[in-house]
Amino acid sequence: PGRRAVQAAWHTAGSAPVTRAPLPDDRLGTPLLPLRVAGKTDGQRRVLAAAEQMVVALRSVFACDPRPGRMREPVPTGSGRLLGGCDNLADVLWRTRAECGRRHAQFVAAVRAGCAGPVEDVLAEPAFGGVVRALLDRGDGVRTGLGRLGYGELRYLALALVLFTGPGVLEVDPAGEVPAALQTLTVLADGFDRGLDVRQRAELLRLAARMCDRGHIRLVGAVADASWAVEAVGETGQAGAAGAGGVTVVHLNP
Repeated sequence: PGRRAVQAAWHTAGSAPVTRAPLPDDRLGTPLLPLRVAGKTDGQRRVLAAAEQMVVALRSVFACDPRPGRMREPVPTGSGRLLGGCDNLADVLWRTRAECGRRHAQFVAAVRAGCAGPVEDVLAEPAFGGVVRALLDRGDGVRTGLGRLGYGELRYLALALVLFTGPGVLEVDPAGEVPAALQTLTVLADGFDRGLDVRQRAELLRLAARMCDRGHIRLVGAVADASWAVEAVGETGQAGAAGAGGVTVVHLNP
């Protein structure tokens, strides 16, 4: 127990076709490979290059699981970078609404498609005590605080905001060695359709496909039942996968 390790092996060619070494069982092994592989042979250099690409990809991952219970309350103003639980959504709206009017208008249109009642704008306003709260502008001077929205509406709104933003807004560690124009953000959403009704999950899936088509964001979402997604994106394909319009459904059957 004092020296817990796993025996790792990788193919490096050369005099020893397979290299083996113990690695800690509580650490991600890929970033540790440069400490074990000398890079003397072509095979070893290929291993190092693959490890580098994997580490860069993992640094560009944003795990998102919106928690509506924490999104309902006003939050202090901060960095304006969205947390994985979307607790500080109001602070992010306070920042992003003024940054890009075109992007915000598209976001409002997406919220309108997934929330009950009219939606003219999604905004944040300062409240007493140095905090901001998020609101839906219903038009004609009527506003609804996020605290009055349903569980599914809040999850839909938060995931839509994530899809419209990028590394500069989400709480991630972007890879500085990769030019900004070439960086791709991967959003991980476990329970992607949790709390969403039929219309909301279909709208969110179409939005994800549209945003991913631009090439700077990818979405990996896990659902308990993928039948609705298959119907939304196309006919079932081969090898347990289905896809159309940039969406692929992979069935993880036991």
